[in-house]
Amino acid sequence: MSQNTLVRYEAAGGVALITLDDPPANTYTHEMMRQLDDAILKARFADDIHVIVLTGKGEKFFSAGANIGMLAEVTTGFKYCFCLHANETLNRLEHTPKLTIAALNGHTVGGGLEIAMAADIRIARAGRSMCGLPEVNLGVLPGTGGTQRLTRLVGKSRAIELMTTGITFGFDRAQELGIVNDVWETETPDEFTERVLDYARGFCPPNRASKAVGLIKRSVQTGAEIPFETALALERELQQQLFASEDAREGLNAYVEKRKPAFQGS
Repeated sequence: MSQNTLVRYEAAGGVALITLDDPPANTYTHEMMRQLDDAILKARFADDIHVIVLTGKGEKFFSAGANIGMLAEVTTGFKYCFCLHANETLNRLEHTPKLTIAALNGHTVGGGLEIAMAADIRIARAGRSMCGLPEVNLGVLPGTGGTQRLTRLVGKSRAIELMTTGITFGFDRAQELGIVNDVWETETPDEFTERVLDYARGFCPPNRASKAVGLIKRSVQTGAEIPFETALALERELQQQLFASEDAREGLNAYVEKRKPAFQGS
């Protein structure tokens, strides 16, 4: 395996910044996806990391998705395993009990949007960047969770329309559709990234009970996919974990004592 660094990992202030780093389009190969997988697991196991932020290198692309040149050269069997591993990687991101934020710094199309949709919150930089799932134009479907996650975000009929037409659209339209949570005006890409990191730090101790944030995320991500009564049982079990936490004691005591809580993430 090549030692090229295609995914960069930086940690500070309780936040892990994971950057797809193969400009200009940050398209992903199996090598990049394996490095992304490693970075997600590194952040998952780090006790001092409370929020994960994903972004792309440069100002033109978050990611244009899978590397088409690579796909044109490999076997059908490799393509299947490539999609399977990519699904497993994004599932690990989705199931990690820490808040994940996709900072969409540029065009976010195809597999790039599929990566972004596996995050809990998507924030885009205002501009002329486009997003969408145009795989139908290549004679294939969005195969890294796109058909499923887009449907859960916008509904069946709209998802079918967006994917079968293969249209791309701006971030303002993506926000209207519920694909993007917010669109921020910033003067420079670095300013955008720093603003997202500041936002992410707001979910870290002492500002927020990060264990509660993570279990809210787990309750929603898992509960939305199982029967309602079973989801309520999951919710109760996660709540019981929080009742036993130091942060819950701190939060309840701070409320009674009429002071601002100082959470520790435990």
